[in-house]
Amino acid sequence: MTVPAADRGGKDRIDVSGRVTKQAQLRSALTTLCANLRPGEMLPSERQLCDDYRVSRMTVREVLGQLESEGVITRIPGKGTFVAERVARSRLHMASFTDDMRRLGRTPSTVVLHTDYVVPPPASASALGLTANTKAYHLVRLRLADGLPMSIDDGWYRADLLPELLDHELTQSLYALLSREYDCPIDRAEQSVRAVAADERHAGWLGTETGSPLLAFDRISYSRDRAVEHAQSWYRADRYQVYMTVSAED
Repeated sequence: MTVPAADRGGKDRIDVSGRVTKQAQLRSALTTLCANLRPGEMLPSERQLCDDYRVSRMTVREVLGQLESEGVITRIPGKGTFVAERVARSRLHMASFTDDMRRLGRTPSTVVLHTDYVVPPPASASALGLTANTKAYHLVRLRLADGLPMSIDDGWYRADLLPELLDHELTQSLYALLSREYDCPIDRAEQSVRAVAADERHAGWLGTETGSPLLAFDRISYSRDRAVEHAQSWYRADRYQVYMTVSAED
């Protein structure tokens, strides 16, 4: 059940003196309200907001449109307006998921979904420089931030460079493990990213709906020019963004 803004201390905060526009005041009030709610909680209806803050429906819709474009709220037709998931905005750089989430102030955790020692598919064998029928380690993990599913990592690893890899603790930073135990620090990677729709399996693991947007990464990671990892990762697009700095070439 939605709790009216009045019950959260939001009513009657609109100053009618004219010193600050009603729109700016409503925006400030709703931003504060969203900050005090959990992701996924429903906001009052447009009509309720009009009554609580004594503003027009046009003003309410304009402010909600601004907050939606900024990712503060999500509006679902026929259902209502909800506080958006807090998005992890990661700079595109070389870092493990564990280090990346900690840098963003999140608490990372991992669930191991699958391990195996088998012949990899042709694309992964080629990426790792393996000859035909050479086995590799296969590791699939669910990555979480603050207890919420963030991504799935599906990786293949060179067994000759990383003997007995699967015997180690695999819920922590894998890159730290490779550096510490195998003297294989990941120092370079080739990576592509594209948008995909979640299939039934990935949607189930990530706690989202089939067809939801995901960011799909394909990465070959190197240590001293030796390919040691070929991994595919699928991130929930509503919880993860990447950004980069670009500049004009000379």
